[in-house]
Amino acid sequence: MGSDHTHSAPSAPPRVRRILVVTVVPLFVATVLAAVLLWPRGGSPQTDGGADVPRYPGTVTRVVSEPCPSVPSVPEGTPRVGDGRCGTVDVRVDDGPTAGQQVRTPVPDGPGAPRVEVGDEVILVELADPTDPTTSNWNIAEHQRGTPMVWLAVIFAAAIVAFGRWRGLAALAGLAASFAILLTFVLPGISAGRSPLLVAVVGAALIMFVVLYLTHGVTAQTSVAVLGTLGSLVLTGVLATIATAATHLTGFGSEDATTLSMFQGDVDLHGLLLAGIIIGSLGVLDDVTVTQAATVTELANANPGLTRLQLYRAATRVGRAHIASTVNTIVLAYAGASLPLLLLLTADSRPIGQILTSEFLAQEIVRSAVATLGLIAAVPLTTGLAAVVTAAGRTNAAVSTDAPAPRPQPDRSEALAALSSPRTAGSDEPDRTRTAPPSEATDRWPKSNRSTDTAW
Repeated sequence: MGSDHTHSAPSAPPRVRRILVVTVVPLFVATVLAAVLLWPRGGSPQTDGGADVPRYPGTVTRVVSEPCPSVPSVPEGTPRVGDGRCGTVDVRVDDGPTAGQQVRTPVPDGPGAPRVEVGDEVILVELADPTDPTTSNWNIAEHQRGTPMVWLAVIFAAAIVAFGRWRGLAALAGLAASFAILLTFVLPGISAGRSPLLVAVVGAALIMFVVLYLTHGVTAQTSVAVLGTLGSLVLTGVLATIATAATHLTGFGSEDATTLSMFQGDVDLHGLLLAGIIIGSLGVLDDVTVTQAATVTELANANPGLTRLQLYRAATRVGRAHIASTVNTIVLAYAGASLPLLLLLTADSRPIGQILTSEFLAQEIVRSAVATLGLIAAVPLTTGLAAVVTAAGRTNAAVSTDAPAPRPQPDRSEALAALSSPRTAGSDEPDRTRTAPPSEATDRWPKSNRSTDTAW
């Protein structure tokens, strides 16, 4: 989530703080009111997902492998359903009405079937026999993953806290707040039939306010990052709406979306596509905006003589380098998430033009392009706001009587003359080009018998 700093940024003058408060507070209030109006009520809608199959934890106690029976020959090119694993597995049920009982299941076989060994902790499902409802069959669904995932979460949190300390704790709290808003507002709101685009914009703004101020503190620098992020989010939403309309995307570009439409027919998949673009852009946008606001502040602290335009240009150069690496990050992130799809496309015999313009691949291209455009717009927007706020604060602070006197800047022509002037090793004549008084120059220059010149 952006840059971190070991020292806090100097406080903005009262006038700048008042302007930021008048700008940010109404936006926050409007976001909260919109969230209250859009908050889902009446519980989650019922879906046509079918009856829930009972699942029980168990431990594998015995595995017996057997040769698979011969099957009739199949035509060449027919895809294989499994890898030919046959036999039985004995499992002890660890919880549920049949806890402690030993049950026998077939060896898991088929695409994605788990490979089990003695001692593995698995999940059992009990399926009723359609021909005889009084009997049931047991099958292994998957491995239990709770314990390793808990350890991974502990290591993840410990590493963040060990490196970031109190800022790391704040980052973890912001991460928890993001998931809470997604699980309690965004997803239930879309499931309840609200506009996915509107819910995503309000939810993203709510996450932005909570996470940025919780992680980086209530400062003028954070407020600038908030305004830059919010403006970029709005622009991303507008660009996403235009791009999806121009490319006639329907939202049915993935198998997950098609399955969702079967279970919840009232979900607007086109709006869901726009919502996914906005939510996905938020995580990268706040990183860029916080970094740009922090860069302007650090440049102003390092060189108080920089003007507002110089601050903007210098920080923009940093932003260009950041964007150049982030664009590659966005594309690779989407490519990694869609790797099975991309691999499937390599076996497609259609022309490359038809593949790139197909619904499922055009959707990913539009998603990446729109997110990148919003990211690029965030740099000049946030940098300009930060330069204005920082320069205003520095100008007001400079007229304060408590402010230290500025460092005298050496004359550049005198320094160049001193460097280019020839000098002998044994000379004890003071350097006439120095700005120090002659007596001081004579005292500091080494005598002829104490020469420190080194032979080159």
